[in-house]
Amino acid sequence: MAVKKSDAPIQVTRSSMPPFDEYVEEIRELWESHWLTNSGVKHQKLEKLLREYLQAEYVGLYTNGHMALECALEALQLKGEVITTPYTYASTTHAIVRRGLTPVFCDIDPITLCMDPQKIEPLITEKTCAILPVHVYGIPCDVEAIQKIAEKHHLKVIYDAAHAFGVRLNGRPISQYGDVSMFSFHATKVFHTVEGGGLVFQNKEDFERAEYLKKFGMRSEDDVPVAGLNAKMTEVHAAMGICNMRHIDEEIGKREKAVARYTERLQGTKGLQLFPNIEGLQRNYSYFPVVFHEEFGKNREEVLEELGKNSIFARRYFYPATNEFQWCRENYDGGNTPIAHDIAGKVLCLPLYAGLSQEDVDRICDCILA
Repeated sequence: MAVKKSDAPIQVTRSSMPPFDEYVEEIRELWESHWLTNSGVKHQKLEKLLREYLQAEYVGLYTNGHMALECALEALQLKGEVITTPYTYASTTHAIVRRGLTPVFCDIDPITLCMDPQKIEPLITEKTCAILPVHVYGIPCDVEAIQKIAEKHHLKVIYDAAHAFGVRLNGRPISQYGDVSMFSFHATKVFHTVEGGGLVFQNKEDFERAEYLKKFGMRSEDDVPVAGLNAKMTEVHAAMGICNMRHIDEEIGKREKAVARYTERLQGTKGLQLFPNIEGLQRNYSYFPVVFHEEFGKNREEVLEELGKNSIFARRYFYPATNEFQWCRENYDGGNTPIAHDIAGKVLCLPLYAGLSQEDVDRICDCILA
């Protein structure tokens, strides 16, 4: 099959932007008020929109997803070991370690690529305080199984939901599961504030603790119970989020069309593993991961090189597994995670964003299948 040649590069992602005039109008009052941070009107408006969209009472905004995750871990007052997955972005594991906790690595399910609940209990010790799974690529974890384990052993559950904004399972927003969920609002996400993050708590006291942790630990000017950090979202970032919330359904719909074309072209190809079918899942189409198994005939690196020759830029995401990072190997037990290691060496996230055309998807698929 001949690959259609084009000089126009296709990037792995491209940030969605609201109409310029819409954003200018949204930030106009900031020029009038000069109030740029510290929970101003835009911050409060975006929080309200998110509470409604996520059907959640306790929603907090943060400067980015990583700082949000660190605040969540500290707000839950955890000490000891946290069972987590090595098949994730660096931030997940780094947040655990930076909060003085010990990561204990659990292998993943080969189909969902999320933490395998059947492998959690053998890792639980008297030092275990929490489970921190990841909804990888917006694929939900087995939340019911994880919750049963957590309740049995009296453990907290913190979900890294960085990829899962807008995802629903059996009609429920994914953030209704666990004790707290962290969302990333980075510029490349389905919903973004240019840079930012959010936490959804189930417990009011945990939420309030995280809220003052992100403000240097200050509940008020003369009430500072802990040494906190600075993780506040600015007004200009919140304004971008307000604009993008108006277009979130349109954004997801455009991504869905690109994913439908990818699936039409690639599904059923021997050796290619695509996004799994999960009953009751309402997707956000945040990523299009493909796992290249030996039966395909070309490995991941060969496909990546061929795409690059045609000005198509995909991403080895996630690679390597975080328990293979140098600092992790030198300081922690990497555990027994052969499936995570195997998938990390075979996965490729193909380009996906709202403006990706059907023709671009065909060009990408032609290159892969050639």
